[in-house]
Amino acid sequence: MDTVTYPEERVGTFIQETMVPLRIKFDTQPFSTNFNIKWTPTLIALDAEGKEHHRVVGFLPPEELIPSLLLAIAKCSFDQEQFSSALSAMERILAEYPKSDSAPEALFLRGVARYKTTHNPTPLKEAYEQLHTQYPTSEWTKRAYPYRLL
Repeated sequence: MDTVTYPEERVGTFIQETMVPLRIKFDTQPFSTNFNIKWTPTLIALDAEGKEHHRVVGFLPPEELIPSLLLAIAKCSFDQEQFSSALSAMERILAEYPKSDSAPEALFLRGVARYKTTHNPTPLKEAYEQLHTQYPTSEWTKRAYPYRLL
């Protein structure tokens, strides 16, 4: 990623504006053991308390790294029940990176976050319908399959 992804100006800008990056060698102790790092690159998104919310193992090109990091932000907010912040990050993925590998998971989680904020099952069914239409072979479409019955 050092030769392809990180040199991209938009990647560096995004990371500097939205993350607190920390780079360590994959075998640095105790981090490699504590975070179960077995391969490089491994990108882990942690919250302020050091709890993991998102992990990527292996190379990502620039067009996939930014949506993946947005998904990390969304998942961190989602896990902390900060649904407004989570929804903002998910909406950005879906608007700016709809063809990314992160988009189906963002669409799935958007439906769940909307459900959790309203307790109305309609967003779950809408998530399935959109996943089925836009990402028919995605694992997230399969995970949302039961929502079609709502």
